[in-house]
Order: sequence, then structure tokens, then C-alpha cells
Amino acid sequence: MTDAADLVLLDGAVHTLANPDETHEAVAVRDGRIVRLGSSYDVSFLVGTETETIELDGRVVLPGFVDAHTHLPMVGRSLVHADLSGASGPDECVERLRARAEATDDEWVLGFGYDESAWDDARYLTRAELDAVSDDRPVAAFREDMHVASVNGVALDRHAAEMPADDVRRESGDPTGVLVEEAVDVLYEEIEPDEAEMERLVRAAQAHANERGVTGIHDMVRKSYAPAVYRNLDRSDELTLRVRINYWSDHLDSLLDVGVRTNHGNGMVRAGAIKTYTDGSFGGRTAKLTEPYDDAPDETGQWVVAPDELEALVERADEAGLQVSAHAIGDAAVNAVLDAYEACGDPGESRHRVEHAELTDDETVERIAELGVVASVQPNFLKWAGEGGLYESRIGERRTETNRYGALRSAGVPLAFGSDCMPLDPLLGVHHAVNAPHEDQRLDVTEALRAYTSGAAYAGFDEGRIGTVESGTAADLAVLEESPWDRPNRIRDIDVAATVVGGTVVYDGR
Repeated sequence: MTDAADLVLLDGAVHTLANPDETHEAVAVRDGRIVRLGSSYDVSFLVGTETETIELDGRVVLPGFVDAHTHLPMVGRSLVHADLSGASGPDECVERLRARAEATDDEWVLGFGYDESAWDDARYLTRAELDAVSDDRPVAAFREDMHVASVNGVALDRHAAEMPADDVRRESGDPTGVLVEEAVDVLYEEIEPDEAEMERLVRAAQAHANERGVTGIHDMVRKSYAPAVYRNLDRSDELTLRVRINYWSDHLDSLLDVGVRTNHGNGMVRAGAIKTYTDGSFGGRTAKLTEPYDDAPDETGQWVVAPDELEALVERADEAGLQVSAHAIGDAAVNAVLDAYEACGDPGESRHRVEHAELTDDETVERIAELGVVASVQPNFLKWAGEGGLYESRIGERRTETNRYGALRSAGVPLAFGSDCMPLDPLLGVHHAVNAPHEDQRLDVTEALRAYTSGAAYAGFDEGRIGTVESGTAADLAVLEESPWDRPNRIRDIDVAATVVGGTVVYDGR
């Protein structure tokens, strides 16, 4: 006699994403894994006296989304501190920061997620504006790309001496309050949460992620209590996301000393890649380009990690059996990463990753494909790709060579989607990929969903375990109120009805 299921979902449209157009009405789960797919009639035979049953009423079931590139504590910070995303301009940012200052007696007044490229006056927040928030407490507002921050005079007076002079922007010799790259790192080190605060941020962020159908993340971690928090939550059975920790390169020696390698861990928390920078961002004009910026003809960006240093790091990590995950946004940076990977042998076997790969020409796309490198990319960045957007202001007509997911897919490049928490919302990313302004950037609905499920799973050596809905895979599921295939022009507006991780319903918004 077949044992009863622990969980059964009936009368829906279950898309496996394993085979084209394969759908079922129902799915059954036992011991955290899928045990049967089929008609509601067939699956109902596994309903027992203690089976949890969900009537889908026609809702759509997909594999749970895996965010292949995020910073979960940063998501938590936007939820706990001032959320500057969607602000209409500097005045609204200042209002939100003032409200935060009035609501807390924290030493720092912090805000996260502003995007000046969406404002009529497309400029960074300034020292003078943040001085109006407080003239006796340090104030910092972080741009959503995390490569640019704005601070008030109190913060500058405290920390300017620790910051590289070239990364502190000036006007007529005076600091504007705008910081980039290593100067921003000084702030991050100063405001790094202690373990108790980190747990608060992670709990808030994982609930937010579950509400958006996210069942797994690849978190980019640097000098943080986050790994300890993830493991503590796992031990107490309170972790509702599968977490793959991509450790920053300054953790490499420690990982080698204790023998941690890629894929070490359990079903919920695993070691991932060694993460490194190469360049900066388009928002900060620090992405490294082969040709100058259109709006700064004397600038081609900057190296955060120089090519020779990158190559030495990749060689060490690869020889030790560690995957490498390298941030590269400009075309010069992407090719520097590919050079370093090519020098180490077979980057495809190691599943080395290029993160972002925002600007690529045809030759670079072919190189990525030939090397078997994973393109870990962020489809929500396509919000900057239209006429009048950030890419056009920075690089003009080259905007059509950004985020070329259609071209990468056609070339056979393994494609993994993530959000970089700008914002953490897979359906928003899928919407942008499906409705991208240029053909080379565009994917169909199934391809875009696969990049956020099985593609992200592959980037984390997790194919066959998660990323599809098949017999034997983990029961990580996202239930949508409507079908993205039926409304491709409005995918961003579809609500998540429920999220299941390992057979447990971790969010139910029905």
C-alpha cells in the first residue's frame, strides 16, 4: 500500500519547467520531496487523514524561484531602515530619512535603495541635503547598486581620512558627500550589524523573499554574521530559504585553512563560490569600459580588482576546488574575467560565474559560451535599458548591447537569474526579460522562468535537486494567482499565492 502524502495540491496548473509545455493538475509531496504528478483524480488517492490539502482553484504552480545573486541582509536593511526605493527625488529621500531619524535613536540614520536615474533631476544625493536630515548624527543613503553612497558632513568628518581620495567626489575641491567603491566599503564596515541585529535583518528579509515565491538564494557575504545566522536558524528549524553562501575573496585563506570547499553543507545551507569584484557600476561611472562613457568622454571606469590580481585569485581558488563568482559589468571587465577563467583550464567544469555581464558584444557572448561560463545576470537591470534610461545617458547607443539574455541563450550560455536585491522580486525580473526593449535582450516566458529556477539551480550545482517540479526533486514550489503565459505584458503584477519549501508552506497569501 502506498503511504499517504504529507501535502497535496489539487486542481491547478503545475508547470514542471523540466520539459516544454509539460503540465499537470496536481502534485503530491512526502518527506519534503515530490512523489507524484498527475490529474487531481490520480493524486487524490494519496490524500490521507493527516495530509494537508491545498485546493488551487486553477492557480499556477512553478518550481520555487532561486535568486542566484542577492545580498539578503541588504534586503533586510531596506525593510528595517529607511527604504529609499521608488522615491520621486531628493526631497522625498530626505523626508523618508527624517522620518527614520525621528523614529529611532540609533547612532546612524541609514537609508537604502535610491536610484537617481529615475528622477527628473538625475543626480546623486548631496552632503547639503543630508545635513538637513541631521547635523549631529551621521547620515548615509546608499544607491541601489551599493557602489555609490551619499553622506552628511558628520559622516564625512568621521571617516574621510580612511577613504581613498579618488573615491570621495569633489566639486571645486570640496567633498560633495558622494562616495564610490572603496570609500563606500568604509561605511559598510562601520555599520556592519552585530549578530543580534543580523538575525533581525535576515528574518525580515527571508519573510519578504518567501512572499515573492523565493525558495532559495545565493547570498554574497563579506565579513558578516550572516553565515552564522543562517546556520543557527537552520539548526532551530526556522530557516525558510535554501542558502548558498558565496564568500568574498578576503575569506579565501580561512576557507582553505578549515578545508571548506564549494558544495560543502547540508540541504539548507551550503558553501558556494569565492566572490570577487573586477570593476564598479554604471550608476557610479566605475564600470570598466573599452570605450569612454558618453557623458564623461575622458572616463572609462576603474578597476576595483586589477586583472593580474584577479587572475592570481582565480588560479588559487580553482586549484583548491572552489567555484569563482566574479562581478564584471563593463565590457573590459567581462573580458578580464574570461581571460582569468581561460587561464585556469576548464571553467565550465568548475561552473565559474561572471556576475552581471552587463555590456557584451557578439565576440564576448561567444567566448562565454565556448568557455562554459555561467552568466549570473539580473533582468531587473533592464529597467535602465529603454530610451532615456541610465544606460543611454552613460553609454548612448551601446545600451542595446547591455543585458543580452536572448543572445546569451541563443549561444548556449548557462543563464542564471538573480535580483542583486534591486529589488528582490523574481516576477519583476521575468517581466523585464520578457518585455525587454531590444530583441537580443528578450526571452520568452518559459526561458525567463527557467533562468530563475533551473538555471539558478545549475549555477549552484543543484540541478536534479531543485529548480524543476519532478518526481524526486525537493518540494520547493511557488504558487501564482495567474499564469505568466496568459499575461506576458503584465507579469510584474501577478501575485504570489503561496510558497512551499521542502514540503512546508512558508507563505500563504491566498
